[in-house]
Amino acid sequence: MTPASFRKIFQGVATRRQMFHLFDRHAQAPMSKARYTGRLYDGEWFEIGRAEYDYMFEILPPLWMRGEMFAMREFMSGSITSVFLALGMNRRIRYFHGYCDMLAKGSAERLRDIILARERQPEPAMTRAEQLDHIWSTTPADYRGYAGEGWLEQHRDKTILINGGAQGAVLTLLEDLSPQQLQRLASLAEPVAA
Repeated sequence: MTPASFRKIFQGVATRRQMFHLFDRHAQAPMSKARYTGRLYDGEWFEIGRAEYDYMFEILPPLWMRGEMFAMREFMSGSITSVFLALGMNRRIRYFHGYCDMLAKGSAERLRDIILARERQPEPAMTRAEQLDHIWSTTPADYRGYAGEGWLEQHRDKTILINGGAQGAVLTLLEDLSPQQLQRLASLAEPVAA
């Protein structure tokens, strides 16, 4: 198994409704090996509140508990499952969710270390990749999708947005958004209902 590329997919603390929406953010993905095996999710993480952390802990007995972390007994797909973390930072406890490959030795510990390094930075600015993931995560399912037939082969299965405006609906590859479009969409991003 190749190690996950851990990435923050949502800015802020997700409410319960947002958390469940984020759990299902790849529901429209094409039926591919990445979806069947859970690779689409592997390494994604975001912050949640204590109530959401406690709620997920009480659903089922955890697969395992290691200090400040526990893993869900039910797997997303293949060897990918949810890991929940309660991490002390700046004299308070913050709560996180991430997907880890249980066959990749030490993946949960790597996730913890990456979150701690990222979130301990003073006012960490979002990277372009994080901004794109945040926009994808907060865009309602009706306004996002995956490039399929009609797109060049190299663009197939990549994420797209349906941008509106004076010219009507325009399909745009998420990765091709200009800095100005990215800033505009990030400022418009609102929590979506599950």
